[in-house]
Amino acid sequence: FRYIMVDEYQDTNHAQYTITKMLAELHENICVVGDDAQSIYSFRGANIKNILNFQADYPKTQQFKLERNYRSTKNIVGAANSIIGLNKGQIQKTVYTENASGELIQVIEASTEQEESKQVTDQVREQKMRLNFRNKDFAVLYRTNAQSRAIETELRRAGIRYKVFGGLSFYRRKEIKDITSYLKLAINPKDQAALLRVINYPARGIGKTSLDRLTVAADNAGIGLWEALCNAERFPELGRARKAFSDFVLMVKTFGIKAREENAYETANFIAKQCGILKDLHQHDDVESLSRWENVQELLNAAKEYSEDPDNDAHSLDAFLAEISLFTDQDEKHDDLDFVSLMSIHAAKGLEFPSIFVVGLEEQMFPSFMSLQSRADLEEERRLFYVAVTRAKDRLTISFAKSRYRYGTLEYNEPSRFVAEIDDQFINYTTVRRSRPAPSWEGIPVRSTNESGTTGRSLPKAGSRLPMGRKAPRLITNNFEGDDLTNLEAGMKVEHSKFGEGEVMNVEGKDNEKKATVFFTKKGQKVLLLKYAKLKILA
Repeated sequence: FRYIMVDEYQDTNHAQYTITKMLAELHENICVVGDDAQSIYSFRGANIKNILNFQADYPKTQQFKLERNYRSTKNIVGAANSIIGLNKGQIQKTVYTENASGELIQVIEASTEQEESKQVTDQVREQKMRLNFRNKDFAVLYRTNAQSRAIETELRRAGIRYKVFGGLSFYRRKEIKDITSYLKLAINPKDQAALLRVINYPARGIGKTSLDRLTVAADNAGIGLWEALCNAERFPELGRARKAFSDFVLMVKTFGIKAREENAYETANFIAKQCGILKDLHQHDDVESLSRWENVQELLNAAKEYSEDPDNDAHSLDAFLAEISLFTDQDEKHDDLDFVSLMSIHAAKGLEFPSIFVVGLEEQMFPSFMSLQSRADLEEERRLFYVAVTRAKDRLTISFAKSRYRYGTLEYNEPSRFVAEIDDQFINYTTVRRSRPAPSWEGIPVRSTNESGTTGRSLPKAGSRLPMGRKAPRLITNNFEGDDLTNLEAGMKVEHSKFGEGEVMNVEGKDNEKKATVFFTKKGQKVLLLKYAKLKILA
């Protein structure tokens, strides 16, 4: 070719670099476009050195810097410059804008991941009212896909529509459906949909032919699939698969015993390890499998939070499944385009929104633990944060949680170094007011205002765990006994231990599946499963 043009040159890998060099070798008429500050795909093989060394490879070329930003406010552009300016490996430039200064970057400092998500949700509602924004004007960005779970939960509770870009919502992801199928079998082994989904995942020697034979045997005997499994030795036509069937039955029965004796987390953690899902995902050394493994761990974190929340009316696996079913049952199909966008920062590249939230800004989360091993990896994490910041047009809010569950253990992490790297003139360190009082953490001293202006409690060092024998922080609530809800109906006034007073809008379902939709004065509309909901009938 006489002329070669390459777009997004910062994302090229070694093979693409070599091919381009070979094609341009004869005429040396080459033009590339790219932004080294947005080189964030090394995990796909991209090499930032391709663009950094471009002029060394082609000495006759000229460099044109497009430094004007037409998207963001002066404060956002200034913050982005202060962040990326700390990287050593870069093409020096100073981005500017003719736009207005805009509001300072807001910081949310939360005690827990749940509180962080609640405050983000509150801020979405506040900005919608104050600035006349719509749902589609917001995006919530996170470092890993597993982080969407907490945000999704709070948005659903608030009745705010959202869509996860670049993937499925948390509870619709394959690995989450797989593990929840095992959890459902522990409660009800006759759940045929759950049984068929996981009977041979991970692979245990039960192929389609064996399963078809089992189904035929069950039909001929006039019994259900689970009963046939429990009596596999009675059906010689099943051949060698009888051993695999019997082993599966024993495993599920063991899960059932665990579910009756332990809380949701202890049971779910046991099942995740014993069923083989975690092992299966961990043995595949690729980014997708790692993401799926993290998602399963995040479900276990959700079970841990649920089991240790004193406000929940029950802590069993059955109650936990009922809780998350209220989220998964909701219709995600949108008839219009007005929804909050949730996505990883990698998926957000090239997009823009009037208001951006970047969550989970903690050491070992963002920057990630693995990136702390080398300067090159840390600089890519900083470029990733730069990309997140520059998605915002008018408003940018960053947030971090002082504690979060990871792998079933409550861990404390320091705020991300990236927060402190933003020049003070562009950021408001005044913490957004908490949506509820923080728990009292006995034995953890309060610290005074630090150099950055933030205030809070003195926490253990990054990645540390609670001292031996100390339980996770819990909110203290008074004993709350609910009334008999057999005759609950629409129009009744009720009181809930956590949500306060409200009015019953609708009651549907029967027996254990009976649900009530209640509009609480202070907390808005909630859907409660009545077999676990503790409600006092006021009128």
